[in-house]
Amino acid sequence: MQFNPCFLIPIFNHHATIGDTVEKLTQYQLPIFIVDDGSNAETQKVLAALAMRYNSIHLLRLPVNGGKGAAVIHGMLQAHQLGFSHALQIDADGQHHIPDAARFLAEGALHPDSVICGQPIYDDTVPKGRLYGRYVTHFWVWVETLSFAIKDSMCGFRLYPLAASCALIDDVELPKRMDFDTAIAVRLAWRGVQFINIPTRVIYPANGLSHFNMWHDNLRITKMHTRLCCGMLLRLPCLLWRKIFPYPTATQQHWSKRKERGSSLGLRALVMSYRFLGKRVATVLLYPVVAYFYITGTKARRASQAYLKRMHTLGAIPNVGWSMSFLHMLAFARSGLDKLSAWVGHMANETVDFPNRAALEQVLTSGKGALLIGSHLGNLEMSRALAVQRPGTVINAVVYTDHAQHFNQMLTEANAAFNINLVQVSNFGVATAILFQEKIDRGELIVIVGDRTPPAENGRVSYVDFLGSSAPFAQGPMILASLLACPVYLLFCLREDSGYRVHFEHFADRVQLPRKTRESSLQLYIQHYADRLQAYCVKAPLQWFNFYDFWQK
Repeated sequence: MQFNPCFLIPIFNHHATIGDTVEKLTQYQLPIFIVDDGSNAETQKVLAALAMRYNSIHLLRLPVNGGKGAAVIHGMLQAHQLGFSHALQIDADGQHHIPDAARFLAEGALHPDSVICGQPIYDDTVPKGRLYGRYVTHFWVWVETLSFAIKDSMCGFRLYPLAASCALIDDVELPKRMDFDTAIAVRLAWRGVQFINIPTRVIYPANGLSHFNMWHDNLRITKMHTRLCCGMLLRLPCLLWRKIFPYPTATQQHWSKRKERGSSLGLRALVMSYRFLGKRVATVLLYPVVAYFYITGTKARRASQAYLKRMHTLGAIPNVGWSMSFLHMLAFARSGLDKLSAWVGHMANETVDFPNRAALEQVLTSGKGALLIGSHLGNLEMSRALAVQRPGTVINAVVYTDHAQHFNQMLTEANAAFNINLVQVSNFGVATAILFQEKIDRGELIVIVGDRTPPAENGRVSYVDFLGSSAPFAQGPMILASLLACPVYLLFCLREDSGYRVHFEHFADRVQLPRKTRESSLQLYIQHYADRLQAYCVKAPLQWFNFYDFWQK
């Protein structure tokens, strides 16, 4: 995840302190979102002057006072829509120690998936009633989350990851007033978001303006904890499962940084069950396995649901829910079993329909190689297994990492005759181009996927429209195609009721990237690829297997 933070300040009639708060925040040279929650004319005048003075201020205004939660939610949604990844919420009343913002931002950069929470250190200015009352909420939060991870759920000094927070806002009706900070923290914890607590000094300024209403807000907080406790009881099996079988958390969101889930022993057990019990029994055994990964794979489950929402918007699926997401993961598991079936030679040729086989035969008999651009849609390995049945065919599969080394090793052990050349690259350079040019000149095929960004930190991408939003696609495959000066084809293999169908279509006789129009030409080629990928996703919406946030900036 690219760390692109901003500040978020909800304000209601704090005209006396907002100027000093903003001035101290400008040293960080970050955008500042100020959400005016229906303040009086005096505060509006001060905010207008600040917006004129500082270009970094995004001034938003709610027409009537809706509460702190309403202001924060509005600011989060606006910041996320503008491409910011994180929002550091800070109060406008001067209570928070602004120099500690640097620590929050540093922790957020290191742990972009986590909520960075302020853990208040009070001085003698804190009202004793407020101090002791907080411990009641602390106790109930620990009960509601079955965890001590959130040290203080009421502190408004907090760095939010906007993707997870806005997804929660879209799915759940959160409270809008003083009970917001606690409610969103508990619900994010339920979704598996991690919390990091930073001790920070909090003061209560003399003659400070507080909007906390002793009776009304305490009543709201009591109602909130009642609802959260009921929600905890409904989620108790999942929360207990997570306590017993904790899943590892990634400090980086990029797909290449995630560890491969599943052990060699588990994959070999799958091979043994397939060999001795048959494919039908092995398919039945997939259900409990997928259920385990569905329950414990929070990030993959959320990514699946986010993708399925896009497919629902396009009319490709009737609804989005846990059952549809489970079917999505089950389709992925079944594709793995089908790969094994093809690799050991148990899948007959007639179960794979290849309408345009003649085009591939023409490429192979020409003596000149070709670049085949595939994707994580369907089952690309099925078409590889089919193609290698033609004697003399040499296929080179380009892989970015050793992510699937366990599975590839298992396939090789299952049937060494179906082994293919795996060429691992981290980025495309001169040496890579020379290696692949030699293979093309020998009449070999090079297969590469185009729907994942490169793992290199400086990997180049182009943003094109895909499933309704701007998404990053790697430039590498198109640049490689240009350097190789060979024909380029698209290759998709989709599961249908009776088996698989290979879609092999011409993309370009040669990808040309003139120096003067290089960027625009790349954009056109990549957009064309994304358009074709989207068309096939609509054909088989449960067969696109990128279980991470593909649209992250």
